[in-house]
Amino acid sequence: MSPERAAGRPEPGRLRPRGSSQGGLRQYNERVVLQAIRLHGPLPAADLARLTHLTAQTVSIIAKRLLDDGLLLKGEPVRGRVGQPSVPLSLNPQGAYAIGIKIGRRSLDVLLVDFGGQVQQRWALDYEVADPGVLLPAIAQRLKDIRRKLGPERHDRVQGVGIAAPLSMGGWQQLLGLPAAVADKWQHLDLALEVGGLTALPVTLVKDTAAACVAELVAGRGRTLKSFLYVFVDTFIGGGLVLDSHLHGGLHGNAGAIGSLPLGPAGRGGAAPPAQLLSRASLLSLERAYAAAGLEPGAVTDHRALQAPWRRHTERWLQDAAAAVAQAVQGAACLLDMEGVIVDGSFDRGLLQALLAATEPALQRYDWEGVARPPLLAGTIGSDARALGGALLPLYANFAPDSDLFLKVTDE
Repeated sequence: MSPERAAGRPEPGRLRPRGSSQGGLRQYNERVVLQAIRLHGPLPAADLARLTHLTAQTVSIIAKRLLDDGLLLKGEPVRGRVGQPSVPLSLNPQGAYAIGIKIGRRSLDVLLVDFGGQVQQRWALDYEVADPGVLLPAIAQRLKDIRRKLGPERHDRVQGVGIAAPLSMGGWQQLLGLPAAVADKWQHLDLALEVGGLTALPVTLVKDTAAACVAELVAGRGRTLKSFLYVFVDTFIGGGLVLDSHLHGGLHGNAGAIGSLPLGPAGRGGAAPPAQLLSRASLLSLERAYAAAGLEPGAVTDHRALQAPWRRHTERWLQDAAAAVAQAVQGAACLLDMEGVIVDGSFDRGLLQALLAATEPALQRYDWEGVARPPLLAGTIGSDARALGGALLPLYANFAPDSDLFLKVTDE
């Protein structure tokens, strides 16, 4: 534990929600208190007042309301050397819930997440083709399972459904071998509307890599990093961009879409365009290498990827992927002043570490004169990042003080 945390003070660079003791801000101040506890863990009222810049009386009134509403829990009193014992307040995991759904090109994940952001239950479905005719009934069944699991009283505390999916599920038809009829279904499908018809809960749709970035920003390294490029390796590689602790999607949602970055200059005349990052650093490439060698393609996501006979194909992919990722990082660093580049993916943690290890020497081969090289960091969430990010959207929309979802970082 850091000295700052031990003393009840926020650590440097931590997100600091700040409230106001003026009237008319009841809901906002309640959210500020909840966010302070979410970021710093269980806290007594005195520390909450110091962190949020609210008066002790205001915090006491807010705490009572939140306890009555079932959003907070009292801990065991902690006795100090002098004065009355302090009672830490913590989030009640059963105070609220959210559902996160990741619709991927190879699998479906559904998560039930509690108020503390912890996964209470998960459901998964693997498939070769992402067919809406199969996925929507599966989602409907999972929503029924969640209602049955929670019961009427706790289900009333579910804040909403967040869906994480690629922007164009019907795209890349030839590359993925997607049947034309299935691709056409996606082209004419309003995913949020269809899922909304399966539940009375509000539904939010977000790009899958943006959702993964949300999870890292809210529940991972984003607690201490203000600005970073996020890279997520899946069937296709993608990413997200965080600046000043806010996720930036851009006008068309393209910010951080590193998968489309070219890996070389465009040729002249009728020359073919250069390959994109996704053609070299996506798990689809490794999956196909396994299949061509007569090996089980599903090993791309588990520990077998680093074991014989898959390992030699994995090592070849690692060198290609690392070189491509390094090029993307170097280009991004020339445009953005980032504190770090976070890499995560839907694969085994061992393969993530191997990719980071291969990317470091690839980065060293670039000339960094005049540019600060950002550190390369492992993501902390893993395969759940997209569905977890989806679930965090309704939780933060209803309980975070910032209407834009993410808190800015203060320097004080």
